[in-house]
Amino acid sequence: MLLVKILNMLIDEGALTLIDACGVAHRFARCADDSGEIVVRLSDRRLHWKLLLNPGLSLGEAYTDGTLTVERGSVYDLLDLGARNVALMKPLQAARLGRILGRSRTFLQQYNPPVRARRNVAHHYDLPDTLFDHFLDPDRQYSCAYFADPHMTLEEAQEAKKRQLATKLLLRPGQRVLDIGSGWGGLCMHLARVADVDVTGITLSARQVAAARRRAAEAGLEGRVRFHLCDYRSEVGEYDRIVSVGMFEHVGAPHYDSFFRKVRDLLADDGVAVLHAIGRMDGSSNMAPWLQKHIFPGAHLPALSEVLPSIERAGLWVTDLEILRLHYAETLRHWRRRFLANAEAVARTHGARFRRMWEFYLASSEVGFRRCGLMVFQVQLAKRVDAVPLTRDYLFEAARSPGARLERAA
Repeated sequence: MLLVKILNMLIDEGALTLIDACGVAHRFARCADDSGEIVVRLSDRRLHWKLLLNPGLSLGEAYTDGTLTVERGSVYDLLDLGARNVALMKPLQAARLGRILGRSRTFLQQYNPPVRARRNVAHHYDLPDTLFDHFLDPDRQYSCAYFADPHMTLEEAQEAKKRQLATKLLLRPGQRVLDIGSGWGGLCMHLARVADVDVTGITLSARQVAAARRRAAEAGLEGRVRFHLCDYRSEVGEYDRIVSVGMFEHVGAPHYDSFFRKVRDLLADDGVAVLHAIGRMDGSSNMAPWLQKHIFPGAHLPALSEVLPSIERAGLWVTDLEILRLHYAETLRHWRRRFLANAEAVARTHGARFRRMWEFYLASSEVGFRRCGLMVFQVQLAKRVDAVPLTRDYLFEAARSPGARLERAA
């Protein structure tokens, strides 16, 4: 079987036993130690060729459908084993493997006009709120946390992320702030509390708008925080500060120029914007086809080489750039463990198939940040060269006294 030959060539670290759909066991290992061995069973003969023709799609679909089961170890262990071994391959070997597998790069549908963008967002973010409560922190921060200390809890790291973003925005009381892709409103309310600013949040998720408005009312912040169901392209006005967290991944590469032109047009002349988004360290590449099809339709994870030219064409200054490497891997580790702890509740509400699909999503995403070149970048932008302090000292001063009011340095 060709699949067996490919796995024998691929597995150079760790141990894997594959029980094929005919019940025959095939073991792949370079040593006798089986303490960390992973055992996988296939129950559909079509997987013998599907996993060859399009592994990036078929592996996740087989696990979701239950035709591929992990009998020893977990799906995370399986994905991590594969990623580790691919990383060990020499470039020529990797190219040869790619030719043998016949791996094709599915054309990524990144054209996201408003109607399609709304539909893509609804596919993921308009799922019942209770689903997200099974793995997120109570503030529902659905983006990379900031582990200033590796021993932080998820809640502490998400609070640290919000403080970090607030510091980079250089907020002053009374300023008008726009949050593009405001989610369930946690960051908007945080900024209003710590810096006494007026915040507008926009998102394409009807469920998120409803929840954010309810939360703002319960917190007594309706006068300073408001939320709208709105595409960023339709927003008007002028803002002193603009922030966007975890939304840029859904813009689509064909729209990068228009996105940054819109940021420029909405930003005051002395304004500051901060963009927090997932990216790639190894150049332009398509999102994994399974994630693109089942989890984030229309999404794209860009390399900085795709983003920076659009910023330049918009006439904006990059006044600061920070790369968060393993922070999202740690965030996803927390999410995955919480999700698995609530797996039975998820299955009761959404079904076993959905539970397996989301387990695969969280596991493959974590492996992506640990092994496959994914990272998060935070870009601080301005129209004027003197809009932010000359040095980055203000970032470290705020870290030393996180309870202090955040004000722009003179």
